[in-house]
Amino acid sequence: MACVMENFQEKVSHIENRLESLCALDIDSKPSNVRLSSIICTIGPATRDVPKLVELMKSGMNVARMNFSHGTHEYHQGTIDNVREAAKIVGQELNIPNYLVAIALDTKGPEIRTGLLENGATAEVELVKGKSIKITTDDAFKEKCSNEILYLDYKNITKVVSKGSNVFVDDGLISLRVQEVGGDYLICDIENGGMLGSKKGVNLPGAIVDLPAVSEKDKQDLVFGCKNKVDMIFASFIRNGQGVREIREILKENNSEYIKIISKVENHEGVKKIDEIIRESDGIMVARGDMGIEIPPQKVFLAQKMIITKCNLAGKPVICATQMLESMTKKPRPTRAEVSDVANAVWDGADCVMLSGETAKGDYPMETVKVMSAITLEAETSINSRSLFNELCSKTAHPIDSTTAIAMAAVNTSLNSKIAAIIVLTTSGRSAQLLSKYRPRCPIIAVTGDERIGRQAYLYRGIVPCLLPEIENQDVEKNIQTGIEFGCLRKILIPGNSVIVVTGEKSEVGFTNSIRLVQV
Repeated sequence: MACVMENFQEKVSHIENRLESLCALDIDSKPSNVRLSSIICTIGPATRDVPKLVELMKSGMNVARMNFSHGTHEYHQGTIDNVREAAKIVGQELNIPNYLVAIALDTKGPEIRTGLLENGATAEVELVKGKSIKITTDDAFKEKCSNEILYLDYKNITKVVSKGSNVFVDDGLISLRVQEVGGDYLICDIENGGMLGSKKGVNLPGAIVDLPAVSEKDKQDLVFGCKNKVDMIFASFIRNGQGVREIREILKENNSEYIKIISKVENHEGVKKIDEIIRESDGIMVARGDMGIEIPPQKVFLAQKMIITKCNLAGKPVICATQMLESMTKKPRPTRAEVSDVANAVWDGADCVMLSGETAKGDYPMETVKVMSAITLEAETSINSRSLFNELCSKTAHPIDSTTAIAMAAVNTSLNSKIAAIIVLTTSGRSAQLLSKYRPRCPIIAVTGDERIGRQAYLYRGIVPCLLPEIENQDVEKNIQTGIEFGCLRKILIPGNSVIVVTGEKSEVGFTNSIRLVQV
């Protein structure tokens, strides 16, 4: 089965009225067999070895995420080596030369943590609801925490909170309310208690903290990423554009300006300053975990829809993350609510969806990826593509350059005809990215000679990278034929399909200037 959109909710894609298009949805329709949204998997103990990574890639993983909140550089070096080895094996098994999987480094970011309990790092104490507790920044209590006094490593906490402020500990499981602010301490009432261990994370919802955007650990981790030529940085707790600029400067100092910076928006300040963060970033992640602590959880869906839409209009890739299929960490099937959550993230406009603990430590990592892939296929097929395309075009600033005009024309043609794929020859990746911005229903086969551009293409909805190392030395027709053969190999195309080819007169950046229809 190839990717011609016949019977794939085709009627929906041509109805411009939203209510009518929703009424036309058919539960008996078949989804496309080519997924447009990328799947990001966090790699951990459950999936770190090469055979598991091979399975994960075959199940649908496009980007491997390493969480630098945990593990040593030696540990992550092993993960990087294993991912690259697994990609070679998958390429050989699927007969796809130069099989591509991207690698993302997720920084720990600036954070506030409690100290060590006086009874040892593995001990726990119970904080009882209704009682009071003292929070101090006095280093004398750094390793002497108890159920009466708790050390925090943020010296300026007394400057950014006031009476009535909330202090959340351990992902919000424990809730404290400030009753008194002293020079180096807070007196708090315990509103929600529980068992507390050492070195737990602390959130100060609504407070504007002055922690550095890039910690010393982050700097070391970024240098490590540069040396290992990772494809993208997932930058944690970005609060403003300056934080992104600081990270970019570190990459520049290490001759790695090519690494994409995906800013994780996960607190109130970041949400309110989203426009400047989008301008400075290569992409955005809607990190709903900490966001749901920093802002009221019932507001998270508002932030998600707003941020994703702003990214779509800006042509910047956007990732939706956290607890998407959380129950599958321990169970082989998702909840109905989780299925709807993933589907709605795709409908909102997310380019990528991400799995965290589900694949890092879960009991069913392969099944989780397959389930996510199945959900995204259904969601993508049921999107009202014509209406979306018209809105995106209406919001495009004029006058437009020739590359944008060609991209819009190609997508428009693909929506008006039964097109199986758009094939684009791209040097910098920009032509493929512009095509992605206007959301064709069919995949975009991006033929490129740059392996890095190919891997980073997974950030964008619909792009399937085809690496052709000798692209500069071949003529355009040969490159197009390679893209068609790749599409057939990946079961995107079959003989008789129609494809749109987007090319330029010169194999240089910015020379995309023609489209044509080709029969496979």
